[in-house]
Amino acid sequence: MKLQKQFLNQIKEIVSNARQKAIRSVNTERVMMYWQIGKLIFEEEQNGEERAEYGKFLIKSIETELKPVFGSVFSSRQLYRCVQFYKIFPIVSALRTQFHWSHYKLLISISNQNKRTFYIAEAEKNNWSARQLQRQINSQLFERLLLSNDVQDVLAVAQQNKIPENPTEIIKDPMVLEFLGLKRESSYYEKDFETAVITHLQDFILELGNGFSFVSRQKRIHIDGDEFFIDLVFYNRLLQCFVVIEIKNKKITHQDLGQLQMYVNYFDRFEKQEFENATIGILLCTDKNDAMVKISLPKDNKTIIASKYQLYLPTEEQLMEEVLKEVKRIDDIK
Repeated sequence: MKLQKQFLNQIKEIVSNARQKAIRSVNTERVMMYWQIGKLIFEEEQNGEERAEYGKFLIKSIETELKPVFGSVFSSRQLYRCVQFYKIFPIVSALRTQFHWSHYKLLISISNQNKRTFYIAEAEKNNWSARQLQRQINSQLFERLLLSNDVQDVLAVAQQNKIPENPTEIIKDPMVLEFLGLKRESSYYEKDFETAVITHLQDFILELGNGFSFVSRQKRIHIDGDEFFIDLVFYNRLLQCFVVIEIKNKKITHQDLGQLQMYVNYFDRFEKQEFENATIGILLCTDKNDAMVKISLPKDNKTIIASKYQLYLPTEEQLMEEVLKEVKRIDDIK
């Protein structure tokens, strides 16, 4: 006699749900434990006459007494982290139930309040794992968005207080695509790049920004007997429009922009519905001449974006250099 597969699947589902609830419960209790420890130490520290010195004495004393019993939970480093945790999140109701201690360790290491607020909102909204949050911090997502947006606009979109109206509020320049596994020292074809994107589609959508969903690869279109293929097509539910992407493993030319403009026009005339917004075109390239891009496109252009991509995480020095360039550009305009 053989048990029915459906019956066995029901049992498996019960076990799986119970395990997930147990894990969530353990993570929640762990977060609360660290928060309560931080609160207790902070309040005791405030009672000391020489707070800075008493704080050091207090941390060291707790470590000496409790680390041999409970292990690394009571190391000086962890205890300082608990105090910082409480200082940043002094109201227990502000803690996010879906965040693990790994999330909070990353968040409390961010000193800039606006930056931390941005990552809290994005991690909560997109249900990022701690690993995904770390990747976004390491790729300096916040700073890349600031290159073409105001701080308050970036925060408003992240906290869903504002619906993005401009593609640059979501789409980054440059894009960081280290997860594709393509070595910057190696030569590769655009088809290799496209295949890598499909293989790592979830990561690519995460890098693209909020609200994207995959539609098509090598979308074939016919124009008066001629056949063309669009590399990638996505849809963005926040911007309510199609997004067509062309990939170039070289510095872009004005001909590349013209080709992308043709694809955008095609989608606007033959694919988009009346209630949808104008199609956006993204030209992913290894390098670009910003002045050439501006001259090649209309002054009021809001639909064509040329975005550099890099196959490695940026260093802080590289990003700071880009930020300073942008600040200088804004000052020159003023």
